[in-house]
Amino acid sequence: MSLNSIFQYFVPKDKKFFPLFEQAGANLIEMAKLLNISVNSTNLEERKELSKKLEDLEHVGDNITHQIHLELGRNFITPFDREDIHALASSLDDVADFIHGASNRMQLYNVEQPTQPMIEITALILEATEHVAKALFELKDLKNIRNITDSCVRINSVENKADYIFDKAVADLFEYEKDAIALIKQKEVLSAMEDATDKCEDVANVLESILVKNA
Repeated sequence: MSLNSIFQYFVPKDKKFFPLFEQAGANLIEMAKLLNISVNSTNLEERKELSKKLEDLEHVGDNITHQIHLELGRNFITPFDREDIHALASSLDDVADFIHGASNRMQLYNVEQPTQPMIEITALILEATEHVAKALFELKDLKNIRNITDSCVRINSVENKADYIFDKAVADLFEYEKDAIALIKQKEVLSAMEDATDKCEDVANVLESILVKNA
C-alpha cells in the first residue's frame, strides 16, 4: 500500500467536493440534451426557448464552479490535490461554456436549418458528457480506477469522432458552399460544438492525472 493510499484511509469521507462534481456532471448532461433537442427541431420558437434554458443551466454550472472554489478556501484537507480540484472544476466549466456557446451562436447567426454534421457532433457531445458524469460519479471511490479509465478512453474516442466530422464538414463547406456568409456562420457553430468535445477531453486528461497521483 502506498503512502498516499494510507493517507487517504485517514482522510474523512468527503461530503462537499464529490457531490458538487456530480452536480456539475448532471448539469452538463442536461445541457447536452437540450442542445441535442434544439438542433433536431425545426421550430424556431422552441429553439429560442431551449437556448434560454441552456443559458440558465450555464449559470447553474458557474454557481457550482464558484462553490467548489469557495470550498477550496474553506477546507484544509481535500480528497486530492487542490490544483487538481481547481483544474477539474475549470475544465467542467469550460464544457458548459462551449455547449452554451454553440447554442448561442445558432441564435445569433440565425441558423434556421442545422446541418447533418451539427446534428452528429451534438449527439457526440451528449455521449461525451454522459461518460464525464459517469467518471465523476466513480471519482469518490478511487478503488474503481478501471471504470474511470474506461470513461476517459471513451471520451477520447468520442472527441476523435467529432474531430473527423468537423474536418470533413469544413472541407465540404469550402468545396460546395458558395455563400461566404453562410459558410462562416456554419463553420463558427461547428467550431463551438467541436470545441465542447475538446473540453470533455480536457476533463478526461485531468481525471487521468488524478488517477496517476492517487494510484
